[in-house]
Amino acid sequence: MVRPGDRENWREAPRTVLGSDHPRELVYTPLNIENFDYQKYLGNPGQEPFTRGIHSNMYRGRTFTQRQLVGFGAPEDTNARIRFLLEHGATGINLLFDMPTIQMYDCDDPMSRGSVGSCGVSVNHVNDCELLFQEIDIARETVSIVTHYPSNTAILFPMYLVLAERKGIPWEQLKGSVQNDVTLEELVRNAAEYLPPRDCFRIECDNIEFIRNNVPRWNFITLNGYNLREFGTSGITEMAVAFSHAMAILDEMIRRGHDVDWVGERLAFFWSVGMDFFEEVSRLRAARRLWYKIMKYKYNAKNPRSMWMRCHVQTSGISLVREEPLNNIVRSAYEALAAILGGVQSLHVDSFDEAFAVPSEEASLLSLRTQQIMEHETGITKVVDPLGGSYYVESLTNQMEEMILEEITDIEEQGGYVEAVNSGYLLKKIYNYFYSEQKKIEQGDIEIVAHNWQKSTRSEDIESFRYPAEAEQKQLSRLQKFKSERDPHEVELALKALKDACQNGANIVPYTLNCARAGCTVGEQWKVFKESFGLWRRPGLF
Repeated sequence: MVRPGDRENWREAPRTVLGSDHPRELVYTPLNIENFDYQKYLGNPGQEPFTRGIHSNMYRGRTFTQRQLVGFGAPEDTNARIRFLLEHGATGINLLFDMPTIQMYDCDDPMSRGSVGSCGVSVNHVNDCELLFQEIDIARETVSIVTHYPSNTAILFPMYLVLAERKGIPWEQLKGSVQNDVTLEELVRNAAEYLPPRDCFRIECDNIEFIRNNVPRWNFITLNGYNLREFGTSGITEMAVAFSHAMAILDEMIRRGHDVDWVGERLAFFWSVGMDFFEEVSRLRAARRLWYKIMKYKYNAKNPRSMWMRCHVQTSGISLVREEPLNNIVRSAYEALAAILGGVQSLHVDSFDEAFAVPSEEASLLSLRTQQIMEHETGITKVVDPLGGSYYVESLTNQMEEMILEEITDIEEQGGYVEAVNSGYLLKKIYNYFYSEQKKIEQGDIEIVAHNWQKSTRSEDIESFRYPAEAEQKQLSRLQKFKSERDPHEVELALKALKDACQNGANIVPYTLNCARAGCTVGEQWKVFKESFGLWRRPGLF
């Protein structure tokens, strides 16, 4: 018997970082999933509605790609770390750029001073890209190029294609993904300069169209819920925004004359997985089922592959804290377990020292070993969807789907994804959630061990990663030499052609590709975008 006083707390919401505050029953029974139809709501793995996974044998057939994020210093510094991880069993490359490259400034721009090679690798031109992938077989390895923004994707991915040309590798052999996400460029990004959302969306769709036509095995967008959630949203909003964005893409590509299955089979998603364990498992299952319904019933897709919600997952960086950082190993391991039980295709496990530094080599290896231990020592990959049929998990999966759909409806009522960005609706939603979340942590409503509950009194003696001290000067010298050796007339012609394409509505990617071949830098092409489209001022919210 439950004591009378405890009955008042029969329904209680877990209080976790970036959680949904969705209340849970004390116990779940068949009554929580009345009228549950196995074929309608679950089905067998690899069959509609794909709740249980997109492949019939899931990890018995092919395990999740173990793709640790890497990037720091000059290209050769990151190249060494990539090769280190591959030598120790990583099964994919996950490449991060430094702040100047992401913000599209060359390393000699005043805006870049002091940030070159920090938080990612510095890349200014195609020769840097060549150094970055030296002695790496890009025809064999799958490469996630974390370009973040559409404008950055249009500049950096062509450099990768030119690298493939130099290596004599046909584009048809290349496998991997770019992010190419308006959400990151307009909502998550903190910058001095923004392109107007509609122009940014046009660049995104130009990237999609070019890549789908010319690099057929490449995922032309990774709809990024991860960075949105880490910036400050619940897991429900994370998925609702990404799905609304995906629908805007499909609408535009159909308007351009493309078949929905042709586009849909290369859409991919990128999710954050946090600490509310069963919610995270259920959310991934719910998203897979909901995306299937959207593709089948809204867009009349015919190809089952185009109905798959394929995803990469990264464990939450926001959930990690500086106090007693070794505790972060436990946090990331549980989040990774939720991702695997949720049926992801690709996984990055955050390192324990990411709360205060770029991961050290030792910490990166430990995160990779976490994935390998889960795969080879725990037995969790031997049964497909082992939580399927749980009263709790199935009830929670149903509720997650309903909540995501409600938020998608809210966005559609704002005029759709692009208008919700342009009007400031989504930005306001993010800031309100972030403010509320931070207050809960400060007040102790959300308890974080050693941070605000059982506060740590220990001083940890953990050696932090140190950036290569000479990276900035090395990149400055390299850029100066590169500019002195290229043909300035070819550069001028390529940049002019790019500007004309921006202004006359042509797909811009063939022109950024020509810029890469001519030796134009990241910053020079970004300047053309700003001159062609003008700048957008974010709506005032307060």
